[in-house]
Amino acid sequence: MSERLRLNQLVIDEFRSAAGEVGGDYSGVPLLLLTTTGLRSGEPRTAPTTYLADGERLVVFAANGGRPVHPAWYRNLLADPVVRVEVGEQSYEATAAVADGAERTRLWQLQVAAAPYFAGFQERAGDRLIPVVVLTRAAG
Repeated sequence: MSERLRLNQLVIDEFRSAAGEVGGDYSGVPLLLLTTTGLRSGEPRTAPTTYLADGERLVVFAANGGRPVHPAWYRNLLADPVVRVEVGEQSYEATAAVADGAERTRLWQLQVAAAPYFAGFQERAGDRLIPVVVLTRAAG
């Protein structure tokens, strides 16, 4: 297991054992666990990611730390937009949709205002526009 995957697993374990609270670098950061279906494997893949609440919806950002490629979870949800969200002590199914146009701009600006370091992610990403993904809780 790579060091990055090992660290992600530690965050996931801490999140689940502490009702969504995580310390260290994530202390005070709104964090959720996003489970997608692996594009090639068909297996569930869970990734911790920061989020922004937008009314009843949650918004995640495929920043990937400003790397020049999209994170795997983003590629997975493009192939299958049905995801599982864990936030706090809640766990539920949601549908993911990529925001565009004015909605993407509005949500991105809200995130940069809440977490200014996101502007640096876009700078480092260069020509790759960081996708903004809206998660809408499934009915039921």
